[in-house]
Amino acid sequence: MSRQYLAWGTADNAHPVDIFSLAVTSKQVLSASGAPSIKIHSTIDTEFPLVQSLEGAHTLGCHHIVTDAKGSRAISAGFAGDVKAWSCQDGHWSLDEAVTGTLKNVDAWAIALSEDGQYLAGVSQDGHVRVWDLNENGTQIRDHETKGSFGMCIDLSPDGKFIASGHENGAVYMFKTEDGRMPFSLSGLVKPVRNVAFSPGGKILAAAGDSKVIVLYDTSSGLQIANLSGHTAWILSLSWSDSGEYLLSSSFDGKVKVWSIDTQSCVATHSETEKAVWSAKWLPKANRSEGFATGGANRSIAFYREATGG
Repeated sequence: MSRQYLAWGTADNAHPVDIFSLAVTSKQVLSASGAPSIKIHSTIDTEFPLVQSLEGAHTLGCHHIVTDAKGSRAISAGFAGDVKAWSCQDGHWSLDEAVTGTLKNVDAWAIALSEDGQYLAGVSQDGHVRVWDLNENGTQIRDHETKGSFGMCIDLSPDGKFIASGHENGAVYMFKTEDGRMPFSLSGLVKPVRNVAFSPGGKILAAAGDSKVIVLYDTSSGLQIANLSGHTAWILSLSWSDSGEYLLSSSFDGKVKVWSIDTQSCVATHSETEKAVWSAKWLPKANRSEGFATGGANRSIAFYREATGG
């Protein structure tokens, strides 16, 4: 059964260059690009106004930004190799100098933040998967070695039990956070993996990238349970809905797709641009209809909401 999502509004020309990463909280969307500043737009107002700009956040631009579940902490990673921490009070973001100071020697390309904001996970260009405790002066508590391929993406399961990474050589690794063991070997995607994402319940891991296919793994067995095909170019981002019923994907083909996990099929496709959509994120549902935000090479942030019957 298909679903329909309507264009809800846009933050036009939010950045002067490509938007590479979006992070969402209950009331805001944070966006990072190849430009130095991180932008924050309100999602409460349907005009989606710019409410804050973190000027000069990353001199050479920022490729990843992530937030915790409460929207009180954010971590950003820049092209210069700098990793910074931000804290939010009453909707206003500021640099957390104390935590940022502990992250000076963090070597990470892709990053993920635990639900409670305590643990930062990162994967480096030499394939190392590391975890730092931000409540303990940024102490490194895990260092998992892989086969040395560039680590392009990483995620922590919502329950904190697993960590997964995707690599340039197509490999997908999953470790138990408790003992650091790799419970089983996941069959890779042959080509670079650009995004990995655990379902809300942590039972499924989704992985996708240059192979143009989304692979779903059962985290209890490591077995592939589905291959979702439909994109015609690299898949750049994945995002699970709060219920875990739907998976959102964005691609270099300019399309954003919504997938039903129950039927293992695409139930909606949006193609508002022919340019790469680097990031797509579900918005927290709260007391409104389901919706998502997208950002990419067209430098604007687009917002969609589910069409509901009148």
